[in-house]
Amino acid sequence: MKKVDKLNFLTAGMPLRTGKSSYEKAFEIIKDMNLDGMEMEFVHGVRMTDETRQLVKEKAKDLILTAHAPFYINLNSKEEEKVDASVERIIETIKAAQDTNAYSITFHAAFYLGMEKEHVYENVKRQIKKICDVADNEKFNVWIRPETTGKASQWGDVDEVIKLSNDFEKVLPCIDFSHVHARSGGEYNTYDEFSTILEKIGKGIGQYALDNFHMHLAGIDYSKKGEKHHLNLEESDMNYKDLLKALKAFDVKGALTCESPNIEEDTKLLKEYYLSL
Repeated sequence: MKKVDKLNFLTAGMPLRTGKSSYEKAFEIIKDMNLDGMEMEFVHGVRMTDETRQLVKEKAKDLILTAHAPFYINLNSKEEEKVDASVERIIETIKAAQDTNAYSITFHAAFYLGMEKEHVYENVKRQIKKICDVADNEKFNVWIRPETTGKASQWGDVDEVIKLSNDFEKVLPCIDFSHVHARSGGEYNTYDEFSTILEKIGKGIGQYALDNFHMHLAGIDYSKKGEKHHLNLEESDMNYKDLLKALKAFDVKGALTCESPNIEEDTKLLKEYYLSL
């Protein structure tokens, strides 16, 4: 797997000021702003030509890349064809990440659909095994990461992603701290609570999970049912300063992708505050 030696700050997709331009322009902006990389957002599908993959690999060779799989994924669907399509979308994302020399991919794995959590876990695990088998056979060298989700109706609390990480060598969590905060209805927003999550991962998986971390952060609006939508950090109650202090204290390394609507501005805000600690 690709190694990282520090905490890197990534934009979720191309910076806004890229406009309708290309990856090449996006990477120029990221470098000019002294940011560390970008999460490629394959929201509606992995539509990336071989030529673009080669360009991204070349132009971003001194940056950290991650990738977010398409949103149309449910490894617990009652319809077999939807499960198969979900597996294929994740594999396509891994292939794009491999081709561009990306560090890690992430995805929202499943919905509970009223089923027992243990049953859903086994369904998700069965599909992840298929994905990992393909990754092994194709010698893909990319971390595969189910993301913590923002609503209680979605599979993916902290304990579930830790458990799955222990079942597969290539799997580690993507911790979306904003989702954890929203899912809990406003908890997990203090230094001690952030530290509890990091401790749980370090003890539950191992130090290497903190040395190879992938996380998401943004401002977030939520209700008792969980996540509603992302906000800019300063327009929300997300306690990003205490989170960054906890990440520093635990010497977390890897990729922090900022998903705020103002993309590059909050990414820069996070990096500058982190470096000031």
